[in-house]
Amino acid sequence: MSIPITKGGYEKIVEEARHLKKVERPAIIAKIAEARSHGDLSENAEYHAAREKQSFIEGRIEYLDGVIADAEVIDVAKLSGDKVLFGATVKLLDNDTDEEVAYTLVGEVESDPEHGRISIASPKGRALIGKMLGDDVVVQTPAGAREYEILEVKYV
Repeated sequence: MSIPITKGGYEKIVEEARHLKKVERPAIIAKIAEARSHGDLSENAEYHAAREKQSFIEGRIEYLDGVIADAEVIDVAKLSGDKVLFGATVKLLDNDTDEEVAYTLVGEVESDPEHGRISIASPKGRALIGKMLGDDVVVQTPAGAREYEILEVKYV
């Protein structure tokens, strides 16, 4: 199964994997070796903490390598038009509050709602995909239905 991801998101994941493999992994191996040299491992909190961190690092590397292997990199800069597709940055007007908000539609791996990057699989993302500039969109949220007007669609 391919994982859609923007070019920038892919580069961040590749860099994180590289950093974990080249910097974090060797550092934690050194910490474990140092903790072992202190003797009795059964009561060595430093050793157990280092092993736990090593487990986290190895799990993260495995996850990132899987994402990299399955990534379908989409260069958003090559897209254009008034239709909302993966990678679009969409400016919306909340019809209830007259508040303007902007979101960039990305894959689940690079989703970060606090920074305006929403997954295409989220309720808002699913409601926006395929819509056009000027369309009204109804999004079902836990608090009830919200209606938005699409003010702008751009690919950057």
